Amino acid sequence: MVRVKKGILKIFADPASISRYVREQKAVGKTVGFVPTMGSLHEGHASLFRKAVETSDCVIASIFVNPAQFGDREDFEHYPHHLDQDFMIAEKAGVHALFTPDEQSIYPSGMDFTVRVHTKTDVLCGVSRPGHFEGVATVLTKLFNIIQPDHVYFGMKDAQQAAIISSLIHSFHYSIQMHLCPINRESDGLARSSRNLRLTPDERQEAPEVYRGLQAGLLSMKNGERRRDQIIDAVMSYYSSHLVLGAVDYVDLLSYPELTRRKDPISGPFILACAINYRQARLIDNITANTADLS
Repeated sequence: MVRVKKGILKIFADPASISRYVREQKAVGKTVGFVPTMGSLHEGHASLFRKAVETSDCVIASIFVNPAQFGDREDFEHYPHHLDQDFMIAEKAGVHALFTPDEQSIYPSGMDFTVRVHTKTDVLCGVSRPGHFEGVATVLTKLFNIIQPDHVYFGMKDAQQAAIISSLIHSFHYSIQMHLCPINRESDGLARSSRNLRLTPDERQEAPEVYRGLQAGLLSMKNGERRRDQIIDAVMSYYSSHLVLGAVDYVDLLSYPELTRRKDPISGPFILACAINYRQARLIDNITANTADLS
């Protein structure tokens, strides 16, 4: 499909056209930054776009709801779609081009070829979402091959995903510089997510407690606690008294980015992470830090 202009934002729907556009940009010496998304854009995505604009000459974002990373087809089919709003958010943040392929464009032969992930998937979200990170790795491998960016940008809300993608870039020898951006939060501390739209009003009122529970665990570490189980217990204790509608999937404390369990006392870079299930939304959140920086 030929390129289409929406305002100053260029929109491409097929791999050949976006690849041609990238070659044109690189031919005149521009660096290309890439922000992959599944649409339903919000301020968290916009913050990634603005970071990309600061550090790349040409910024491309993709909107593709990847069926390969959904374990539940119904969850995939109910993922929110707001393309007109997405176009406005992307353009306002300074994105130069959007890549909006359909499923046939990305998977022309179905799932004949996939990327297997053998590390960092047996903890956190990987336990309850088998196959999810293989789906993520597969689609990103395809998108990296199509767009061939110089820079790629991810938010730390999906910290496990970020660790896996970093390994993928290294393992496949991509010449891509990866930028990890801080979690973007609502004023009450809730991590911004497209899935927040699926919370009921009562669930949305409770949802900020998810982050506050992690902060309770971090506070115990700031007070000198270095035993993994005791830190997790501090988070769980907070949740037991503050979560009524949400059910805890997991709370864990691991090294980061290795995502391994260390022996006590905990030291060095770590991630304190959780997943909380609501009726139609699964919220994930985390805190990453280094024990050396805790007073």
